[in-house]
Amino acid sequence: MATPMLKQQASDQTVLAGLGRALVQHQMLRPDEAIAIQRQADNAGTPFIDELIVSGQFSAAQLARFGAEAFGHPLFDLSSINVSALPEDLLSRKLSIDTRVVAISRRGNKLSVAMSDPTDFQALDRIKFSAQATIDPIVVEHDKLLKLLEKLSHSAAAQLSELIDENLDIEFSDEEQVSSVDSSEVDDAPVVKFLQKVLFDAIQQGASDIHFEPFEKFYRIRFRIDGVLQEINQPPLAIKDKLSSRIKVISRLDIAEKRVPQDGRMKLVLSNQRAIDFRVSTLPTLFGEKIVMRILDSSSAKLNIEALGYEPDQRQAIIDAIHRPFGMVLVTGPTGSGKTVSLYSCLNILNQPGRNIATAEDPAEINLPGVNQVNVNDKAGLTFAAALRAFLRQDPDVIMVGEIRDLETAEIAIKAAQTGHLVLSTLHTNDAPSTLIRLLNMGVAPFNIASSINLITAQRLTRRLCSCKQPHDLDEEALLRAGFLESDLDGTWAPMHAAGCDRCNGSGYKGRVGIYQVMPVSEEMQRLILTGGNVIDIAEQAAREGVRDLRRSGMLKVMQGVTTLEEVFGATNE
Repeated sequence: MATPMLKQQASDQTVLAGLGRALVQHQMLRPDEAIAIQRQADNAGTPFIDELIVSGQFSAAQLARFGAEAFGHPLFDLSSINVSALPEDLLSRKLSIDTRVVAISRRGNKLSVAMSDPTDFQALDRIKFSAQATIDPIVVEHDKLLKLLEKLSHSAAAQLSELIDENLDIEFSDEEQVSSVDSSEVDDAPVVKFLQKVLFDAIQQGASDIHFEPFEKFYRIRFRIDGVLQEINQPPLAIKDKLSSRIKVISRLDIAEKRVPQDGRMKLVLSNQRAIDFRVSTLPTLFGEKIVMRILDSSSAKLNIEALGYEPDQRQAIIDAIHRPFGMVLVTGPTGSGKTVSLYSCLNILNQPGRNIATAEDPAEINLPGVNQVNVNDKAGLTFAAALRAFLRQDPDVIMVGEIRDLETAEIAIKAAQTGHLVLSTLHTNDAPSTLIRLLNMGVAPFNIASSINLITAQRLTRRLCSCKQPHDLDEEALLRAGFLESDLDGTWAPMHAAGCDRCNGSGYKGRVGIYQVMPVSEEMQRLILTGGNVIDIAEQAAREGVRDLRRSGMLKVMQGVTTLEEVFGATNE
């Protein structure tokens, strides 16, 4: 019979695959070290080889030599290769950048490709399927490959920018018709091309919002990237009216009306497979109309709950809650904290042929095939409450309500949760315990709250450190003052700080990761609700049950090297 230690070793060994397993088998890396690096990569959402190099265990050159010798592939030096000399008809540049594989040459049915991790079989399968050829890997140094891909990325962006000026198609949403105006005001060719380039650049850089801001002496365009606004351009002030008119026309707004705010939508079609929606809002200011465009790119949303940043116990609590046959799961947090993506990640798990799922949103930001999605329209009378009533007559299994804003919506949602339906929704509260009190303040009866809510999760988004991160020299006293426990300071980790490189445009951050407070509603919490307990009582009970608050969850991300103390302090107000 296997001992617990042997079982643990067998369990840990299954975590490793590819390069990590090969390094352990060749005794180049201890199993516990490889497992720690693999888990770090999983938490950070980065490839194993990136975290391996960041850990300092191996250099890119050492890994390249090992990969070539261990797997019997040739070794190639990329330092002298010219990007313009690479064959362009063998592999699309987008696929090369996505898979981090570069096509070198093709002879007959054999395609030679350069890659730093020859065990990345998923990338090899994608290349094989795309090229319809036998793949012959050539091992190269990881840092040189990343530099080459960066050059390819810039080259591809320039080419696509030229292509998009000619082929970009903008479709109108089904809003009211615009007023008749002088076409020269909105069809000015330089303005049209400039706007198309701004939209394309925003999509390329992963922006969530575009701000067009007029001031007395200048005009400014900013992108919100990873939650932070960055100034992108200051076009001539004279362009502001034509640019505003162009945006309003393609969003089906009244361009003659400049005295009141307006809301509209537009769709930008990049290809037959990809279309991106924009939600447009105008606001009259002292020096013209400020316009903000929210980018609703459903294709970029990662609906894998494993990649969102939940700790293993938090993830399991959520999965358990959404697999209960009825009840309510609530997600809370400020605007832009990723609540919609969290809900859709849950829906993605539940989206099976045997379930009827319906959502009411304002508007639907992510398209999920197999889910019946409804956009609420208050002007037409299709409110959240009206949509919920209609859903209950449609034999639903799972209902998602974009937001509980009023007592009527709350009561219908709770009634649905009590009558055999799973209900997912959001509220705007600071943390999980205050959500229960918010519902009480809205007028929901304590018994209904206690009997219907399965779990509440609060969340924030922090910027994720780029792979260029470096250790931050902080002494033990400073870490204790920051909120770490003495038991945390065991010497197995060090806080990181943002260094900055070409990959992250010098910011030190690339992408975002969530920090969460996941609170199952226990019987003791139900008792507190029924007996008039306040936020402090519920929070203390949650802490006794092992629920981590947002600050503590953020500290864990700092210990894992995923983000920085500054980001955690900025995202939490404790």
